[in-house]
Amino acid sequence: MTLSTPSQTAEATEPVQLNGLGMRITIAYFVVVPLLAVVAAIPVAWGGWLSWVDVALVFVMWVITALGITVGYHRFFTHGSFKAGRPVKIALALMGSLALEGSLDQWVADHRKHHKFSDEVGDPHSPWRFGTSRRQVAKGLYYAHVGWFFDSENTSIAKYAPDIAADKDLRALSRYFPAVVVATLLLPALVGGLVTWSWMGALTAFFWAGLVRIALVHHVTWSINSICHVFGKRPFESRDLSSNVAWLAIPSMGESWHNLHHVDQTSARHGVLRGQIDVSAGIIRALEKLRLAHDVRWPKPERIAAKLKDPAMRARVRGLDQAAVSVGASA
Repeated sequence: MTLSTPSQTAEATEPVQLNGLGMRITIAYFVVVPLLAVVAAIPVAWGGWLSWVDVALVFVMWVITALGITVGYHRFFTHGSFKAGRPVKIALALMGSLALEGSLDQWVADHRKHHKFSDEVGDPHSPWRFGTSRRQVAKGLYYAHVGWFFDSENTSIAKYAPDIAADKDLRALSRYFPAVVVATLLLPALVGGLVTWSWMGALTAFFWAGLVRIALVHHVTWSINSICHVFGKRPFESRDLSSNVAWLAIPSMGESWHNLHHVDQTSARHGVLRGQIDVSAGIIRALEKLRLAHDVRWPKPERIAAKLKDPAMRARVRGLDQAAVSVGASA
């Protein structure tokens, strides 16, 4: 999570950043408050304060913001998995910002640094930073999930995300990030209130599609940092401990096929083996067909095969054509 104000010039310079106690209090607010809403969710629902309007709004806001992170913040802005015009760029940046995982510039900087030092000294959120004993890994899992947000040292935007800082559209969105915070909380309440024409409808929509939805998107995303570097399967040879966690695939929109991602970082598809559902790749495929995305970096069969540990699986992948891999029809 970031709370920085990017440079207002075209030149990529260090932004002004909150630090010390102020930064920690602000971060804690956005981590703890939505989580408390999740804790309260069961008694609230049991009390009858959950309607189909709330369910629909949670789903819509979850899809918008989760895809904003996976397709936008991650695959498009951080790794350049595809190219798109200005309207798509702005839409993806706004969708990701509504997830409340911080401003785009800092998110990209943190993630690029993570890949540079993955599970080594310098990784902003490796769960292995304290050691390999059970106690140390448990401590590391907490740190990789949320603890690293409270680190006093922010990743340099000028060093790791100068392209984001130099883009006037993205700079403006990062600068007005506080307005996005207000919008992502109040928009569901406004819609819920108008649909039900009641203050109670607005309140429950704020609770479910605002706070609870934010917490769900947060913790699914953060699980990629923590769970997907400790548990799961590693069918590909990688220099780190990135892994695939199948049960996270749907809620993470395909991000939990993390092992292939660390092998081929710019690939637009992460789930390339049989049965690996990758919703984000499907969205990118749809954008490509609609000519809203181009120069998509679909995984190449020969590259996938070269990194697979299983010889039999390697042979099957080599027999596929490029089109089959791009739509996830792999071995």
